[in-house]
Amino acid sequence: MLQKLLEKLSAPKKSNIKSENSKVKSNKRSTNITSTRIGELGEYKINIQLDQLPKSSRYLSDVLLRNPKAISGYSQIDHIIFTSWAIFVVETKNYAGTIYGDRNRDKWSVNGRFPMKNPFHQNFGHIQAMKLILSDIKDSNIVSMVSFTRRCTLKVNEDLRKIQSNDLIVYDTELSEYINRKMNMLRVQGEFPRFSNEDILSMHRILSENNITDPKQRQEHIDSLNKKDKFVPAVETGSNAKCFKCDIKVSKKVEDYCKANHKRFNGKVFCFEHQKSK
Repeated sequence: MLQKLLEKLSAPKKSNIKSENSKVKSNKRSTNITSTRIGELGEYKINIQLDQLPKSSRYLSDVLLRNPKAISGYSQIDHIIFTSWAIFVVETKNYAGTIYGDRNRDKWSVNGRFPMKNPFHQNFGHIQAMKLILSDIKDSNIVSMVSFTRRCTLKVNEDLRKIQSNDLIVYDTELSEYINRKMNMLRVQGEFPRFSNEDILSMHRILSENNITDPKQRQEHIDSLNKKDKFVPAVETGSNAKCFKCDIKVSKKVEDYCKANHKRFNGKVFCFEHQKSK
């Protein structure tokens, strides 16, 4: 009897072992999400911000529109927000480091070393593509916004952080705050709502109908951008770097981008296609 009691007391508790194993698996799963889906999580954070906007607002994400002036023939817009007071067109960036930029310069930089295109110039092309479809929209009714993650430190024109500007640069966690502040500023200035609820629903419907969702056409857009990066002659790119995954030579721009985001890519260089899996 005593022997059985001792064996029972010394035996491990199965429920505790299961609980600890669950914790280990849970932690492992969380680590995988952090390392491989950081871009998707960034977009998820943005969508949470957009869901906090007034109920009368509407938004679209990942909109692909035809744009005859673009190299690929398309413009891919991260987010379009329709409100009573303005239309907000948002370009999101997933860099890490210090962002140096001037509104009037073509090139900005990450950490003062790695060049990047002025994101407002990029967003200008997106806005023009949208205006080809919404032809009645005036420039004064559009606010161009560029969103960076909190992994960045912004060293840009002070005016780009002032709510009076129609060109605004923000952190992803303050996107809804800046949109609400902009609408409140227009309201305080005595502005009348520029768009009715019917206007908002109509614009949302028109752009939804023009949004290209066909996977084949979307892939053509991606392939066109890949060709631009992959097949620039080495003399022009000044880069001998190759993708760590597929061993294809990449442009200087792609190499610099990977080096600027060394934490994300662990110091390695990846082509545009394989960056999406990191």
